[in-house]
Amino acid sequence: MFYKILLSMKKLKLALMVVMTMVLAGTFSSCKKDEKIVEVEKEVIKEVEVPIDNAYSRYLKAIVENVKAEKKNDKAILLVAFGSTWEQAFDAFDETVDAYKKAFSGYDVFLSYSSAICINRAAAGENTDPRNYYAPSFWLSAFADKDIRYKEIVIQSLQVIPGEEYTRVINYIKDFANNANGDLDDTYLSNVVLKLGVPLLQDKDVDVPNVAAELHKLYKDKAATDIVAFMGHGNPDSYDTYKANVRYTELEQALQKKSTNYFVGTVDMMDNFKTQVYDRMVAKGKTTSNMKVYLHPLMSINGDHGHNDMAGDDLPEDVDPENYTFAELQAMKNAEGEVEDCSWKMYYNAEGSGLSCDDSTVIPLGLLELPTIRQIWMNHTQDAIDGDPLDFYHSMFPEE
Repeated sequence: MFYKILLSMKKLKLALMVVMTMVLAGTFSSCKKDEKIVEVEKEVIKEVEVPIDNAYSRYLKAIVENVKAEKKNDKAILLVAFGSTWEQAFDAFDETVDAYKKAFSGYDVFLSYSSAICINRAAAGENTDPRNYYAPSFWLSAFADKDIRYKEIVIQSLQVIPGEEYTRVINYIKDFANNANGDLDDTYLSNVVLKLGVPLLQDKDVDVPNVAAELHKLYKDKAATDIVAFMGHGNPDSYDTYKANVRYTELEQALQKKSTNYFVGTVDMMDNFKTQVYDRMVAKGKTTSNMKVYLHPLMSINGDHGHNDMAGDDLPEDVDPENYTFAELQAMKNAEGEVEDCSWKMYYNAEGSGLSCDDSTVIPLGLLELPTIRQIWMNHTQDAIDGDPLDFYHSMFPEE
């Protein structure tokens, strides 16, 4: 919005200068231009030639140059991830882009972050060497650049559930199709073909059982004797868009049809924190024989939540890491039933939990690092390509 206002001010200033030039030109009858007219003309030229220099224009320029250098086709796939700041996640994203390029050879493939926090922290090198990622809006604007102009753009959500972040992906596409910044060619927007690939667990009846089947193939040996607990992110109740949190419950139900040793909890879904997952373990009789708990991120990558909330050494303040009990942690539950500032690993491994969990039972792999799970996302991309285009475009000139 700031960029749009600034651009409008520049255009207004330029228009006033042109009018001033015309007025001055009509005032003087001499064939020789007045020095004042010449000065105004120079200022007009200067105003046209000087580009707007702000973060928006610099980011867009960088992406435009990147796309120009990479462009080989007239169609593009834009992968949209929430983002991360970990080297393992960077590698997983790179591997995913490579897999997409191999599978979709007629498309140029790029990856974006939807999280401004992850974009900024990755650029600052929070956990490893700095990496530059950009929001989908910059990539889409670059795709519409006069020297690029892809004929077909497929936006593939790398979200797990169709929740809050997926809604943001849709809104990015709508803003692009409707020229929200007013700086794109409307004729191009009226003709470009837009497609949308849905999240991993979009469909209850198809995606949920398919993902459960592939996870079981990978971990059935562990689930034969011990617990495999998956940790998803989830949306807070107030942001549970489309009631997408239910996919975690549905996935646990699908997995438990294969083995009652599978459980699915979240970081941020009400009534599905690690404590409530433990209650379900108790109800299934899993806490009486010191079973191991294998922990696995149920997120596209193993990032901050996987390293810290799931597998970290975090315990609540004043808890002695060398001498603490499960009862002590249970007494610290908050109003939502969660024990804050305590990782899943430390919680399930506490003395008296009836379970065993440590670094050796952590499976530090994001879902994109599992080829058979990644393939389900890629199947969604193919479905989008084979399906009808999106109809988000609205003409700026409806009377025409």
